[in-house]
Amino acid sequence: MPVALGGDMGLDAVILDVKLSVPGRRPGLVTRAALTDARWDAEAATVGVTAPAGYGKSTLLIERAHVEGRKVGWISLDAIDDHPSTLLFLLASAFERAVPAHSGLAAAISGVGAAALRSGTLRLAAAFQQASAPFVLLIDDLHELRSPECHDVLGVVLAAIPMGCQVVTASRHEQPHLAGLRVAGGVVELAARDLTLDAAAAERIFATAGISIDLRRAHEVVERTEGWPAGLQLAALVAREEEDGAPSVIGTDRYVSDYLEREVFRRLEPAEQRFLRRTAVLDELHGPLCGAVLGEPEAQDRLRDLEASSAFLVPLDRRRERYRCHTLFREFLLGELHRHEPELIEELHLRAADWFESHDAPAAAVEHLLGTHEQRRCTELVAELVQSEYGSGHASTVQRWMKTLGHPAIEAYPPLAVLAGWVAAWEGGTVEALRWAAVADDAFHSLATTDRRASFAASRSVLRAMMCSEGHEQMVADAELASGDEEWSVWRPSALCVLAEARLLAGEPARAEMLFEDATRVGLAMGDSVPVALSESGLALISMDDGRWDEASEHVELALSTIEQHHLDDCAISLMPRAVAARLAVHQADLTQADLQIARAMRARSASTFVFPCLAARGRLQLARACWTRGDYEGARVLLREIDDVLRRRPGLGTLVGEIAAFREMTTSATPGTAPRGVALTPAELRVLPYLQTHLRIADIAQRLHVSRNTVASEVSAVYRKLGVTSRGEAVSQATLLGLLGG
Repeated sequence: MPVALGGDMGLDAVILDVKLSVPGRRPGLVTRAALTDARWDAEAATVGVTAPAGYGKSTLLIERAHVEGRKVGWISLDAIDDHPSTLLFLLASAFERAVPAHSGLAAAISGVGAAALRSGTLRLAAAFQQASAPFVLLIDDLHELRSPECHDVLGVVLAAIPMGCQVVTASRHEQPHLAGLRVAGGVVELAARDLTLDAAAAERIFATAGISIDLRRAHEVVERTEGWPAGLQLAALVAREEEDGAPSVIGTDRYVSDYLEREVFRRLEPAEQRFLRRTAVLDELHGPLCGAVLGEPEAQDRLRDLEASSAFLVPLDRRRERYRCHTLFREFLLGELHRHEPELIEELHLRAADWFESHDAPAAAVEHLLGTHEQRRCTELVAELVQSEYGSGHASTVQRWMKTLGHPAIEAYPPLAVLAGWVAAWEGGTVEALRWAAVADDAFHSLATTDRRASFAASRSVLRAMMCSEGHEQMVADAELASGDEEWSVWRPSALCVLAEARLLAGEPARAEMLFEDATRVGLAMGDSVPVALSESGLALISMDDGRWDEASEHVELALSTIEQHHLDDCAISLMPRAVAARLAVHQADLTQADLQIARAMRARSASTFVFPCLAARGRLQLARACWTRGDYEGARVLLREIDDVLRRRPGLGTLVGEIAAFREMTTSATPGTAPRGVALTPAELRVLPYLQTHLRIADIAQRLHVSRNTVASEVSAVYRKLGVTSRGEAVSQATLLGLLGG
């Protein structure tokens, strides 16, 4: 039965007047005029605004009502209005107020029973079509209507909205009546993503609360709240109570949790509350996973229902199969879980870990195992993942895993100790790297059986070879031991790469080249990006030294694409690729690219220490050559001093020591007259340089370059002057030493 309404139906006229009156605009609220101007098509007969609590739906409608040029009708719905006859009466009453020419319509269509409802609905639809003036009907809090019959009435009435008129509905829940109207067109829909606020709005909200924040802080709080308007208002209240006024907010802050409890969580059924509270341990929600964790076979349907009720679930795909919770709402739910069901938390995480492991998502399984009592299982899984995760640019994730596991757990599992040293070395953690290498050595010698030693030997040998603490001959022995491991070993690409480097130190570039090629091939097959980037850099270096610049270019391209694709630019791995790329760019007279690569290599070198001395010294040598050719003599000398520090700690670097000495002699013998500070070869001079290796005369070179003989003569003279030489042979030798020419 319908609730009695005003006039003969007994509803107090004052209450009815409140429900049908446009609320006043509250001062200090952020205007949404830009949104309505951009998205609110005046020609659309229906506008549906659907978003969870606190997204400013009512504010949006109120602001629109106060600026609308057409006649305006307003309805604020409550739970007592959830009956089709009541809704029909309110629609007619709001229409009467907007278009007084239809006065008496609400009383005329009132009645009891299905026949009266059908008749009244059709009569109201006809009145809409015959409206004497354009009107806009704004209906707020549509989510209060739960009965399908109410939405049936809306569907019929809204289909009759004439051209130039409009009905706008705002709801926290999915609006069923919009489904049929979409097909006919003329529907504009606004969702939560359309109602989020930006940093400028956040600044205004905080200013209204008496707090000044800069744009950076504003961006941070917008990111934290995901632009949720109520969240920003609450963050301002939280900040006002903090001594430093910092705009930080979490889902368990009193203001936030009180709001979410009252406006969202309390309105859900107990089964829905339990579902959300327990699935809060998951980063992403989808049916099979939630079903496995909760033992609820209909979990996907539950998710869809919760999304329809706008329970702060964000869909992650178009098919509405995967979701995530709003950040603050998830934090609130986790707080609820810790308060009401703390004994379930570990079991929920273990079930999630089981599901992820069985579905080939071990990294996600690790996240759930961390902090549980199944530490050994977690440690072994982390050890399996470190190389692939680190090589995919997830260094911070790997370091967080290590920190969470803690030193005792890593020490108890020697394979992970090796990996901890490997990661620390790439990240520039000298002390940590040496510490873990020592732990690995101690563990190796204490292993009781030959079988256990053999399974651990390859990884330990790779780390020992890369550290080269006992000279390049021992490096060769360690690398050969590691490369002899099973072909499917995850360490094989790295073992081949470090063995190639050892052969290079031994003065065997041909053997090194073959090994680098094998390392690239195996690394690509296994998806191991680190040895691919380093091997391709080594191949580029060998090709350049041999004068095969086209081949070098291909290797540099693969090395750079590997570090960029896998986000490896912030670690020591990128030093060598960037340094050889700079050398190649100088040779190609692409000085802009050369300077870019030099700058990036300079940043990467800070993480490259004596712990991996071959990379640190060779990478800096190539970078120093590039700096010198670009006229940055002081930069080159700084790099040489850093190389000296590496050599003091790791003197046994084979032929690399001689290469460094030759370059040092050249820089030491240079005088201000022979090598003027800041003067580098120009692109034109770099183009002439390779021809000095040939038998061609000045006139022949001019003909090849399509320039005059005088131009070439002038450029050759400039080359001599800048390289500090007096003859063609000396110029070639000096350019080769600098890496501008191949040997």
